[in-house]
Amino acid sequence: MWKMNDTYYVFVYGTLRQHESNHHLLKNASCLWRQAWTNGILYDTGYGYPGLLASTTNRVYGEVYEVNGEQLKQLDLLEGYEEDGKNNLYERIIQTIHTDSGPVEAFVYLYLPAHVTELEEIVFGDWKCRRYLNRQEFLYFAYGSCMDDERFKLAGVHEQFARVKGCGVASNFSLAYSRKFHDGGRADMVEESTEMVEGKVYQIERKTLDYLFKREGVHSQIYRPAFIDVMIDGISYKNVLTFLVIDKEEEVAPPEHYYTEILRGAKGLVSKDYYQKLQDDLEQKFRIQLKVGEEG
Repeated sequence: MWKMNDTYYVFVYGTLRQHESNHHLLKNASCLWRQAWTNGILYDTGYGYPGLLASTTNRVYGEVYEVNGEQLKQLDLLEGYEEDGKNNLYERIIQTIHTDSGPVEAFVYLYLPAHVTELEEIVFGDWKCRRYLNRQEFLYFAYGSCMDDERFKLAGVHEQFARVKGCGVASNFSLAYSRKFHDGGRADMVEESTEMVEGKVYQIERKTLDYLFKREGVHSQIYRPAFIDVMIDGISYKNVLTFLVIDKEEEVAPPEHYYTEILRGAKGLVSKDYYQKLQDDLEQKFRIQLKVGEEG
């Protein structure tokens, strides 16, 4: 039984997430992680909210909040949960939640199997993908090699990236080369409350997702689409598309051709301080000696 003066961790994956319809119930709660996941399968109930079922292999993405007893009571009411209730819509259990800072234990609301009748599984295990990937236009935040347009030209899609919104800033992330390929690391964003990542924001059409999904290895489960908040010229834009590494590993040095694309795409776009940080990270983390022309 919850206690009014105690605090609890809760993992939310649907309408309670940031900018979603029931997020107001968490407006005074502390968000600890926005890019967390837990094992489960996510289904569309058909009523404007998702339901999570247990699974040992699939992943569901969401956010972790610290709530008090009164806030937890409100969440129980929303989810149709009563302790020892016989007609519950959801069951509240404790489950391991994976974050970029390590695993934590938190409450999760499971949709009861009796309510699952030929429901559609939600792609990528992410309610925001269900909500926003069907839009006709997107803002897309590129923070790695997609800041550069050379491969766009080679692939014949350069015109699809012609509308540049500007330099975007994603707060509470740090840049890491946490995806290992045969020739070195690839860029990723890791949640870190004191850091930020700068990148290029494009206005793209839905058809461009085919190219981006292939390039980012989405269907091979290398990167996943995610929606984050990005600042552009002091204005906050909600639910901007980006791509994050699914299975993060210890950082490894990126290959020359890859970091060259990042530096070339970033130069003249990101702030001077951030560009210097990109260079410093390459030199200090990986002992990479930048050539003349790659330096600021």
